[in-house]
Amino acid sequence: TGAQQSATVANPASGASPDLLPHFQLEPEDVYIVKNKAVSLACRATPATQIYFKCNGEWVHQGDHVTQHSTDRSTGLPVMEVHIEVTRQQVEKIFGLEEYWCQCVAWSSSGTTKSQKAFVRIAYLRKNFEQEPTAREVSIEQGIVLPCRPPEGIPPAEVEWLRNEELVDPALDANVYVTPEHSLVLRQARLADTANYTCVAKNIVARRRSSSAAIIVYVNGGWSTWTQWSGCSTSCGRGWQKRSRTCTNPTPLNGGAFCEGQNVQKTACTTLCPVDGAWSEWSKWSECGAECTHWRSRECSEPAPRNGGRDCHGPELDTRNCTSELCTHAAPGAEDVALYVGLVAVAVCLVLLLLVGVLMYCRKKGGLDADVADSSILTAGFQPVSIKPSKADNPSLLTIQPDLSTTTMTYQGSLCPRQDGPAKLQLPNGHLLSPLGAGRHTLHHSSPAAEGADFMARLSTQSYFRSLPRGTNNMAYGTFNFLGGRLMIPNTGISLLIPPDAIPRGKIYEVYLTLHKQEEVRLPLAGCQTLLSPIVSCGPPGVLLTRPAILAMGHCVEASAENWSIRLKKQSCEGTWEDVLQLGAEPCTELYYCQLEAQACYVFTEQLGRFALVGESLSMAASKRLKLVLFAPAACPSLEYNIRVYCLSDTQDVLKEVIQLEKQLGGQLIGAPRVLHFKDSYHNLRLSIHDMPSSLWKSKLLASYQEIPFYHIWSGLQPFLHCTFTLERLSTSTCELACKIWVWQVEGDGQSFTVNFNIAKDTRFSDWLIPDNEVATPALVGPSAFKIPFLIRQKIISSLDPPGTRGADWRTLAQKLNLDSHLSFFASKPSPTAMILNLWEARHFPNGNLSQLAAAVAEVGKQDGALFAVSEAEC
Repeated sequence: TGAQQSATVANPASGASPDLLPHFQLEPEDVYIVKNKAVSLACRATPATQIYFKCNGEWVHQGDHVTQHSTDRSTGLPVMEVHIEVTRQQVEKIFGLEEYWCQCVAWSSSGTTKSQKAFVRIAYLRKNFEQEPTAREVSIEQGIVLPCRPPEGIPPAEVEWLRNEELVDPALDANVYVTPEHSLVLRQARLADTANYTCVAKNIVARRRSSSAAIIVYVNGGWSTWTQWSGCSTSCGRGWQKRSRTCTNPTPLNGGAFCEGQNVQKTACTTLCPVDGAWSEWSKWSECGAECTHWRSRECSEPAPRNGGRDCHGPELDTRNCTSELCTHAAPGAEDVALYVGLVAVAVCLVLLLLVGVLMYCRKKGGLDADVADSSILTAGFQPVSIKPSKADNPSLLTIQPDLSTTTMTYQGSLCPRQDGPAKLQLPNGHLLSPLGAGRHTLHHSSPAAEGADFMARLSTQSYFRSLPRGTNNMAYGTFNFLGGRLMIPNTGISLLIPPDAIPRGKIYEVYLTLHKQEEVRLPLAGCQTLLSPIVSCGPPGVLLTRPAILAMGHCVEASAENWSIRLKKQSCEGTWEDVLQLGAEPCTELYYCQLEAQACYVFTEQLGRFALVGESLSMAASKRLKLVLFAPAACPSLEYNIRVYCLSDTQDVLKEVIQLEKQLGGQLIGAPRVLHFKDSYHNLRLSIHDMPSSLWKSKLLASYQEIPFYHIWSGLQPFLHCTFTLERLSTSTCELACKIWVWQVEGDGQSFTVNFNIAKDTRFSDWLIPDNEVATPALVGPSAFKIPFLIRQKIISSLDPPGTRGADWRTLAQKLNLDSHLSFFASKPSPTAMILNLWEARHFPNGNLSQLAAAVAEVGKQDGALFAVSEAEC
């Protein structure tokens, strides 16, 4: 019976194919040996007449196999299953040569089949962490990164974090994020995050705990608003009044800094004492009148009642009868004569006043229009006597500038008085305005200037001076009147345009423009907010402007409506930052407006103050522009050599600051800067150096790369960060360095710098570092600050402001200049054309192409031929 069963297994039932190759129903799988416990490997195949294991290329002894025979019920084919055990000693015997593996081989009458390889590894977990979290004290809302590199182990250890011995679950707390490198990231530190944090690594062998890191989230104190001034301490005379504030906004916690400054302010006050009125002496009695009475009077003036004092009591007029001897009668008709004389005198005075008024009116009609005279004709199509006329083949009517070096100038030209109706432009072939005809007008222009020392001395007396940076390196200032002007901080891209008539006539303002370093101004950022521009102040605060000034400054945002929410912030008098405008949304006030372009933004503001552009990312696709710049020492007296890689916000002001720093350090620029788009992906920026000739140079860095934390870059509060690659040349005769520096964001795109230069050669800063369009003069006053001549500007405004037929008005001009997305803002102003021209001045000074502007205005005029028809009688 046993022989028959064996024959049945060896020979498949009828209907089964006798020439089938074996196939595996069960293949051996990878296993780990934990401590000294042997592991079992199994495989099963059908149809199979023999089945054995081969480990590391050698057959396992037949006696080590445990074999089981069966029959597949569905096919009737023979099934063989075999088991073996692998011990730790077997694996350790070949440890270090190669990995230990086993494979199952099955036979049938048709041939053999091999299973997959199963690897047998000895599981372990080292005790010491490669990197443990460290204790830190951080300010509230600051980002925290706790690094953890678990011990080496097989299989690799899984990592979890404990907060005060409780498991941290990122799925339950959106503020927590664990990176692929096992670092714990707290996006914004909260008071509840103050705790002991422990990194736990575990695999099938063991569970290891790092040392605990105490994280303390502190809150720096902030002052509350001042209380109202108390009443004066005295009800009469000199006294004191005070006000107070408390360090409760917020209250300092967990060792946070207490508020700096006084919590009580006192000031002198004077309460006027009430003075009761008293009568003066009676006057002498009047002569006896016709009614045989006379009178006398007195006044309540010694002293007069004031400051709430009581009035005098009693009559101020006293009458009594005259004696019969003193009673006289006036001659009849005397009162009538006095009346007639008075009427004649009044009539003569009225006639004289009328004559004076007529003479003044005639003189005014015979002279210039007051507004034009005040504006000094300014530039444009008027040819100064002292200036040679331009060549006929190269007319440039918009660029003729008068000599304003003297206070009185004489010009030739004719004027179209504005009071005679809307001024219109006559367009000859190809140019905006022909040279004006003969005629002479004397115009007066004054451009007051303040010496730097005097200006700073006066500025230092103001209360807001304490919040301004010391020194004039990043400050521009000037004195302006109704003619307007421009302030610029050289090599920063920051300027302030004060258009004509923005300052009321008769007023003179001393205006400053200053750039703040981020460490000087506390700009709180929440959530995913980041600083996109420099922090700029223009003032003094409280200046009354009748037209918006335009503040220009750079930014580093790759703007898109779906990725960013961008806001213009302004600091209030109390020091708090407020959102005054959300870009892309309907403005809630007409005081502010902002045009955002690729590299710069232009802020229209009727109130001077401190401004900054802040963005909040709406998705991880949001990105900022970083400028990557490499510097190295110009001379190398020792074997050691450093390469500094700066990661800057891509604005001119930050680049200027780094250049000034490197000039002090004696650095030289290596290659041209590169732009890197840094995304809001919570990934750090990594930098590494490659391809150095190992026979000449070696790196002294212990790690393969350096890393700048994501939040240090993303916040924008640290405008430039840098990493230093310390190299060592093997011989002092080595002067050439060729290498490649890679800069990339983890799980993002990267950039490489190919560095090849001579360290013995003194390389100077490239000329491109100083933009060609910068003007050395930080303050320009009056006509010299504008490219469009004043009179031509006025004619364009008066011609295009009124609605024109077939659209020949300011709307078409905005479309020609690609500004039609701002029509609603322009329309909200009394003169939309003036807003367009002001913006053109802010964007194109000093290298703007006036010919293109003239062509755009001329093209608007051609849409309605009657718009610019001007008769000689109008001029």
